[in-house]
Amino acid sequence: MVRLPLTPADVERGERLGALLRQARGERSMLHTALDAGISPETLRKIETGRVATPAFPTIAAIAAVLGLSLDALWAQVEQPERDAVPAAAADARGRTAS
Repeated sequence: MVRLPLTPADVERGERLGALLRQARGERSMLHTALDAGISPETLRKIETGRVATPAFPTIAAIAAVLGLSLDALWAQVEQPERDAVPAAAADARGRTAS
């Protein structure tokens, strides 16, 4: 299988995704977050630093679930970044679980 090279837009989206996840993780340890999501700490580190610009959807879904993030809100912020991206994603997730 041939993998196409990443575009600059792919790389930028991967960096935004990593930054959003890192911000949402806050003081929580990388080790515990990764293990709770069922991935290796190295994988989480690579995603957070943008070294893995296009991680698999189930991986991101697992990380988002552990961090209490809405995938819809997270994706919206990756595609169109705003200053309050993570708080909006977390608030959306809290609002959905409260109903």
